[in-house]
Amino acid sequence: MSNVNSSPKEKKIAIAGASGAVGVEFIQVLEALDFPVSELKLLASERSAGKEMTFKGETLVVEKMTPESFKNVDIALFSAGSSISREYEKHLVNAGCIMIDNSSAFRMRDDVPLIIPEINPEDAKKHHGVIANPNCSTIIMLMAMFPIHKEFPVERVVVSTYQAASGAGWAAMEELRIATEHHLRGESFTPKIIPHPYAFNTFSHNSEVDESGYNEEERKMVRETHKILHDESIGIAPTCVRVPVFRAHSESINLQFRNAAPSVEKCRELLSAFPGLELVDDPANNRFPMPIDASGAYDCLVGRVRKDISRPENGIELFISGDQLLKGAALNAVQIAQLFV
Repeated sequence: MSNVNSSPKEKKIAIAGASGAVGVEFIQVLEALDFPVSELKLLASERSAGKEMTFKGETLVVEKMTPESFKNVDIALFSAGSSISREYEKHLVNAGCIMIDNSSAFRMRDDVPLIIPEINPEDAKKHHGVIANPNCSTIIMLMAMFPIHKEFPVERVVVSTYQAASGAGWAAMEELRIATEHHLRGESFTPKIIPHPYAFNTFSHNSEVDESGYNEEERKMVRETHKILHDESIGIAPTCVRVPVFRAHSESINLQFRNAAPSVEKCRELLSAFPGLELVDDPANNRFPMPIDASGAYDCLVGRVRKDISRPENGIELFISGDQLLKGAALNAVQIAQLFV
């Protein structure tokens, strides 16, 4: 992975939304990757201020976030929601602090790089104080697609997602657990966070559907892929679905190529060599990527590599599972921060 600076240097880091699902993962990833932190500030709303959290054996107290919180901070990892990110942007930029934002607030703004470090790290150099973390579904799809696309250009992608509760936060994960317990006891349960019965059920992603018939999650995958790859000619047809899984998203991906499709063996070779991927492709034992194996893993698991039997000369099928809270959120953001060490 290429770095913006040539030598490591400790950084003062702030985490905005430290008590949330992604915030907790930020702390754990910084520690696991041994990120050079000289000082770590944990920030959240007044409701969470005073909560104690641990980093490298040290107890830290969560502070209430204010515009002054980012003075002398080098990098702020944000997962506090789009409205909060927009509210605080100017305060971070004025303080000379780089905001790495996990919300959708800035992803499609022309002056904000949208970064997956394994794919477009050079774009991070073009920032003006804010860098956006892509949507989790986009990241996981492109981790499977890009290693092949860079050698064999993709013309069209058809993708169906199997998205975990973690994408809607701790509250949705807890609602899935409670709803499942009620279902198994034969008791009724009225959902409060997710708009449909969640236990033993699947449903279209709970985001706004526009006049095109596509929901917001699906539209994000299209727009963000075009921006990250700097190529609006790629056709993308997504269908995003919630499934009763706690934290790892899975995706079924069909790639159609501009020219002849690569061989299955070549695809496996490219996927195996790509950082951040683990090839799990064992037809003899019917073992392929599963969210239960991807949960808690830093690498995305990719497999089920096969020719599209409807268009064998031009199509490849894949399946990928990736931890939504890690590569889909916190890990990717910390990897972006690593570009500045």
